[in-house]
Amino acid sequence: MVKPRKDGHWDVSADVSPKGSIDFVGPEGAQHIDLSVSDNKFTGVYDPDLAAFASATGSMAGMTMTTREPKQQADVTVGPGTAVIVSTKSANGGVDFTVTEKITNFAETIKVNDPKSGLSFPAAVKAPELSVDAAGKGLRTKPLLDLLAFIVATDDAAKFKADGAEFKSLLTAALPLWERIDGTYGFKDLVVESPVGKFGATQLNTAVGMDGIAKEGKINYAFKVSGLTIPQQVLPSWSVALLPTDIDLNFGGANIDLDSMAKKTIETLDFSKDPPLPADFGNQISADFLAKTPKAILGHSTIKNGNIEIAMEGEMTFPGKKPRADVTIDITGYDKIVETLQTAAKTDPQAAQYFTGALAIKGFGKTLPDGRLEWVINTKADGSVTVNGAMLKPADPVGTDNSGEEATP
Repeated sequence: MVKPRKDGHWDVSADVSPKGSIDFVGPEGAQHIDLSVSDNKFTGVYDPDLAAFASATGSMAGMTMTTREPKQQADVTVGPGTAVIVSTKSANGGVDFTVTEKITNFAETIKVNDPKSGLSFPAAVKAPELSVDAAGKGLRTKPLLDLLAFIVATDDAAKFKADGAEFKSLLTAALPLWERIDGTYGFKDLVVESPVGKFGATQLNTAVGMDGIAKEGKINYAFKVSGLTIPQQVLPSWSVALLPTDIDLNFGGANIDLDSMAKKTIETLDFSKDPPLPADFGNQISADFLAKTPKAILGHSTIKNGNIEIAMEGEMTFPGKKPRADVTIDITGYDKIVETLQTAAKTDPQAAQYFTGALAIKGFGKTLPDGRLEWVINTKADGSVTVNGAMLKPADPVGTDNSGEEATP
């Protein structure tokens, strides 16, 4: 239901609870999906100037979904859920927005049965609360809608070729798509039941953030788990004391020049030719992309268990297509790890091997004033590796790559 407002905006509401099924043939064969949403409602205020909802709320009483594939089937149910959207005009054009969503009583059962690989197991995932939080800056809603309208209206290949200049113009106008988008997907009191036992976490979050099509773009990923529990029956008894309870991993990339790549692609597109891009174009933009020295980054990350903490961070680049990396690893409580392995080595040959390795690794470490052990690892493009300044591996012979094989001229 849509109703005009005096301020030029529109009141929009919906009371539609979809229910239906889909059948199609995928790469693995016939697939079937059933979906049912109960008491689904939506209200919002649409702003034509923003080409977005200035505000909106949604709710549902519950949802069920089943999927059937030749080698897998899944059943998902969720309880009541709510969602809120707020959008405002961005200072640099486009729209800034926030989205928050909460769903209760999430449950999924999965059954995998693949006779060819011999893989067959059931699993169940449960969480009393699932949340989604997202925020964006400078989303180009109007140019993106213009681009979508052009694609929908141009369903004939000949017309598309004739209007190629307009398509390229609309693509350019939509850049950089957005300035920044960040989102977090979180489970509270997650439980995973499997044939090997029960896994659990009081909180599990995955997060991703990315710049739009920028000259020096960044992308970030995060994976955080607190209160982690792992089935102990599948592990050696001595390892239980070393199992992590909290994990915080952060990684991503920087100096990612997608702007030059996108603009060069749009400029080169020629729909009067088949294909519209030269055969070697992919190699050209790939070389240009690497020439800007994009960087893979390991942000400050930790793995904890009681008094033991492993912290790490670093970065990697690819000058001349060979990796160069600088990584720092700090460990608090390393002596506790060694002590546990030493005790276990008396009765477990596997632990004895780990104990020997742990002593060797400790020999490369540097003791910091606070008692932590630190390893600064540097890998150069010539293939050499140093740890705390000591040479662990010398440079590759001239004329070979860092795998030791002869390099191709």
